[in-house]
Amino acid sequence: MNKVILMGHLGKEPDLKYTPDGKAIASFSLATTKKYKQESKTEWHNITAWEKLAEICSQYLKKGSKILCEGEINYQSWEKDGQKHYKTVITISNMEMLDKKEKDDSPF
Repeated sequence: MNKVILMGHLGKEPDLKYTPDGKAIASFSLATTKKYKQESKTEWHNITAWEKLAEICSQYLKKGSKILCEGEINYQSWEKDGQKHYKTVITISNMEMLDKKEKDDSPF
């Protein structure tokens, strides 16, 4: 089983692009912070969303947005200028926005 659940804040606005066959892909960074006693440690994660979820992320998420996301971990590798590069990416399949709604005049 390959399942990852993360809760954190976006480090930048989602970057929305489309593949040559028209599939939407959004990528952004997510910061998660672990606190222990008086210390905290922040980890940065590369997040990718596809198709409808990518468009939702691009439309509603902003830098600093707090989210809970679920997906799977993937490892990418490529060669550039004769050097091998590696990147870990979390491909999400579900996302929940956790920011509190701003109050408006709506009675609901």
